[in-house]
Amino acid sequence: MAARPLYRISFLQQGELWELYARDIFQSELWGFIEVEGVVFGDDTKVVVDPGAEKLRRTFEGVSRSYLPMNAIVRIDEVEREGTPRAVKAEGNVTAFPGAMHWPPREE
Repeated sequence: MAARPLYRISFLQQGELWELYARDIFQSELWGFIEVEGVVFGDDTKVVVDPGAEKLRRTFEGVSRSYLPMNAIVRIDEVEREGTPRAVKAEGNVTAFPGAMHWPPREE
């Protein structure tokens, strides 16, 4: 039997680049959002604790489904094995895709 796919999702969250691993992702019925289910965290037996990974673990503790805005997503990869979730300061030239244009009202 084939193993369930595992996805690495990178997205911007309040000036940080968050990287999660999840089992299921799909287009949401809420327009402009991606649904993420089955968030996977590494084993809890490590002696050294990464503060970024621990922050994500606390944030998503008890969450069964999360809705991420499409314009915040930087990248989605299907990976073979799980890595360490990260929350790092977003630096460099990474920026969110522009949203809808707001045109000035027409004069009649």
